[in-house]
Amino acid sequence: MSDTVINFRQARKKLARAEAERQAQENRVRFGQTKAEKQARKAEETRRTRLHEAGRIEPDPDPKR
Repeated sequence: MSDTVINFRQARKKLARAEAERQAQENRVRFGQTKAEKQARKAEETRRTRLHEAGRIEPDPDPKR
């Protein structure tokens, strides 16, 4: 028999922390964006908004004419 005593509560917590860190790393890879990607996405959103607003037709201020 082994003479090393294992505290199961601590072992479970250690395994849970390791699993959480593994999941966090996987999510960072899957969902993370680089700074350049964020800037490109923001620029594209701005361009689309500007293009959309440029096509807006303002209502006639004097409809009686």
